[in-house]
Amino acid sequence: MSPETAKSQETKAKLLEGALRTLTEQGIAKTSARTVAATAGVNQALVFYHFGSVDELLVAACHYGAERAVAPYRERFAEVTSLSELLTVGRQIHEEERAGGHVALLGQLLAGAQTHDTLGPATAAGLHLWISEIEKVLTRVLADTPFGEFTDPAGLARAVAASFVGIELYEGVDAAGATAALDALEQLGALVAALEDLGPVAQRAVRHHLRRTGRR
Repeated sequence: MSPETAKSQETKAKLLEGALRTLTEQGIAKTSARTVAATAGVNQALVFYHFGSVDELLVAACHYGAERAVAPYRERFAEVTSLSELLTVGRQIHEEERAGGHVALLGQLLAGAQTHDTLGPATAAGLHLWISEIEKVLTRVLADTPFGEFTDPAGLARAVAASFVGIELYEGVDAAGATAALDALEQLGALVAALEDLGPVAQRAVRHHLRRTGRR
């Protein structure tokens, strides 16, 4: 790799980091080529040289930030063996993401998606990285339970992700309510775990009931 290419990659990384920091600290309304460049410590013209526009920089930053956020948790997701454990891990991730400022960043990206046409698909793609990991876990842990043949892991993964996104944003106005919602999700996981521990006769009865209900 030539020195020029290495320097170019370094500058782009600074701009991506600067865009994420600016969104988190100043909000979407104050995110501009000037504020991002100032945060990144580079010339404002480099925003347009490397990305073409501020919107394209924000799209790239969204993908960059999402992949960087999800990557450290992939191994943890791979070790999950039950729905209740998935919800517990989700709560831990929620606490870590909030402490790292990523919840505030998500709020700004969702707000920006209302006025920046390119930011909506980019934010959705970033969220899909989380959804994909959750779907893998659900497919694995529900396969041998009474619920395996009656659930849609892809849809359920989106429901779980949407629940956590909603709770993260809701927490800003009602922290106690958000905590209660997280507690309720964990209780739901515990109920599912209790059903998973039933003997084969009871599990057959649950499957029979679900099949009969599904035909109505």
